[in-house]
Amino acid sequence: MGNASDAMQVSASGMRAQAARMRIISENIANADSTAREAGGDPYQRQIPVFDTELDRASGINRVRMTDVAQDQSDFTLEYDPGHPAADESGYIRTSNVNMLVEMMDMREALRTYEANLNMIENSRRMQERALDLLRR
Repeated sequence: MGNASDAMQVSASGMRAQAARMRIISENIANADSTAREAGGDPYQRQIPVFDTELDRASGINRVRMTDVAQDQSDFTLEYDPGHPAADESGYIRTSNVNMLVEMMDMREALRTYEANLNMIENSRRMQERALDLLRR
């Protein structure tokens, strides 16, 4: 990284990636209690953001970005509810594989990472302002 502007670009890409991550986590939380619509169907399957770095050849800096959204392959939860429209012949329904504790921890981590990137941008901006002040003297 050559200058404060590069640092700000890297941090901004991190903020965009974490904002996308928080959107995916929010969707997971919103669908945590979902069930299948028909007997034998699958309920909402937890989504996982996939990140990668991208080299900007012009500036020589790496930026992070969300490249894909994968489905969590963990098992669905079975609940006994024979009166539910999506119940199988044994009376069980499949519910989402979203674990609220995991989602809340992921959200907290994403928020802290977002804030760390924001702090980096603010610090870079302050350093640029101080450099300009020194040059004006």
